Amino acid sequence: MSDAVSAAVRATHDAARESLPFDDTRDAEAASRGLLVPAPPQVVDGDGRVLWDVAGYGFLEGENPGTVHPSLWRQSGLVAQAGLYEVVEGIYQVRGLDLSNITFVEGETGVIVIDPLISVETAAAALEMYRGNRGDRPVTAVIYTHSHVDHFGGVKGVTTLEDVEAGRCPILAPSGFMEHAVAENVYAGTAMSRRAGYMYGAALEKGADGQVGAGLGQTTSTGTISLIAPTLDITSTGQTETVDGVEIVFQMTPGTEAPSEMNFFFPGFKALCMAENATHTLHNLLTLRGAVVRDPHVWSAYLTEAINLHGYQSEVVFASHHWPTWGRDELVAFLSTQRDLYAYLHDQTLRRINQGWVGAEIAESIVMPPALEKAWGTHGYYGSVSHNVKAIYQRYMGWFDGNPAHLWEHPPVELATRYVAAFGGAQAAVATAQAAFDDGDYRWAATVLNHVLFADPADPAASAASALLADTYTQLGYGSENGTWRNFFLSGAVELRSGNFGTPAQTASADILAALTIDQVFDALAIRVDGPGSWDEKLLTDWVIDGTAYRVRLANGVLSHELPSPHDPAVPDLTLTADRLSFTLAAVVPGKFEASVADGSITADGDSGRWSSLLGSLDDPDPAFDIVLP
Repeated sequence: MSDAVSAAVRATHDAARESLPFDDTRDAEAASRGLLVPAPPQVVDGDGRVLWDVAGYGFLEGENPGTVHPSLWRQSGLVAQAGLYEVVEGIYQVRGLDLSNITFVEGETGVIVIDPLISVETAAAALEMYRGNRGDRPVTAVIYTHSHVDHFGGVKGVTTLEDVEAGRCPILAPSGFMEHAVAENVYAGTAMSRRAGYMYGAALEKGADGQVGAGLGQTTSTGTISLIAPTLDITSTGQTETVDGVEIVFQMTPGTEAPSEMNFFFPGFKALCMAENATHTLHNLLTLRGAVVRDPHVWSAYLTEAINLHGYQSEVVFASHHWPTWGRDELVAFLSTQRDLYAYLHDQTLRRINQGWVGAEIAESIVMPPALEKAWGTHGYYGSVSHNVKAIYQRYMGWFDGNPAHLWEHPPVELATRYVAAFGGAQAAVATAQAAFDDGDYRWAATVLNHVLFADPADPAASAASALLADTYTQLGYGSENGTWRNFFLSGAVELRSGNFGTPAQTASADILAALTIDQVFDALAIRVDGPGSWDEKLLTDWVIDGTAYRVRLANGVLSHELPSPHDPAVPDLTLTADRLSFTLAAVVPGKFEASVADGSITADGDSGRWSSLLGSLDDPDPAFDIVLP
């Protein structure tokens, strides 16, 4: 294994030092402004397991040994600063205690919490920090800015279901929040979580040779994920609510950074919260973990609207990641730059699309305007120009680039087998890759070596290919300005050297599963049906859940559900009756259905074994599927 920084990577770093505005230290000043209390070194659970490690990033206070892109080193050092900060008098943030920020807005009788982090434990630690400095104020409301787990998962660390149901702590969220918060973590949740382990470097050691951050935040905490449903939906721009004596004016921004998202303005504080729509990085239009492609055109339009609605009335803008920007002129300039960033990528990608360019060509050739390139907050620490341009292409044009040669290509293993044969065998391919590696052409080396491993991992040359590919990914990681690219490359290297690390963190917690709607539960079952294996299977079941009947059919390898029609003459094979929670648990927890029938929480009219057989035949998702190997 070679962890030395190559000459090619050193040259990339040297060029960055020459071209980037390292003499602009305004972000360093803003990131440290208002510090009241440093964060604790670690957050641990009751068993002493470390859930969040502030101290682990202490190495960023030293000199970059050359294994990290200098721009990413700068960003990671800023993001790693952790503590309780005053935004303005009455608004406080705990930053650096999870991937996201938690914000506390003081009201007449207590404190409003905005975005309670990922984990119950980190959120509770943040609240303890706030109360230790500002007094033991009760939490009088929670606001979820949008439907990603790092903005709601720690809610039970700051309030209780009892307080919410009693009306003592309303929860505000944009319309559609529950649908999107739950669906994203369940439907493709296994695949997203596996890839998120790569994206956030979950299996990497913290350090200059490993995980230094993810650009938007350092990484994800690994505590208990919770969810309490909102009690007040925000449905329209201009909607104004007074919460604990604090006036809040909302702006709906669906389809931006999340499908359900909102910004909001505090007139009494002259403070504008931008959720995750304006942070100090180029964000993702398509995350490397996987998601629905976001709309940069709508994103930029909502940023313009935010400026016109509230920007000129504000004295500070803050978000649920990174540090605030103070001063009207400064914050309007910041928001305008962010607006132009997404608009430029959108418009210029479409300009090239209409000239016949494909996504990879546009991504390779696009050059950002000098004013945007000189602004630190536009750099691709989390998203990147390259993969965002490809996402825009995908949004408008789909996966096919129009070239008939790409319409029906072989899948990866079959393609790799043919490539390696064309090279003259695996050994010759590895020699080609070694020459590319020596020349600093790591992208070509990775392509060739990937084909060798996918063609035949048992080939005698595969061991050398694996070692060289790990070294190649290491150099690509060391050269990346983008934190998530670095994590992906270095995670690939770790798995090649040490084996599959699986999925270190899961997002489908008990609270999220319990929040599934009945339709979502049936949908989650349907996507696990082995279609070919069920072609000849037929089952008609009526579920009566909280008094409402649902007809469930298995036919032609499809599990469908509907409200039964009075005109449907079919007679169900089985009728099952349950309340919603019993039904949900019986659907998602192995063995729970049989236990629920046995204890009477589910009653069966007919042979319940037929439903048991259906559950037993469902495919299980694989949280440790291979990524760097076939």
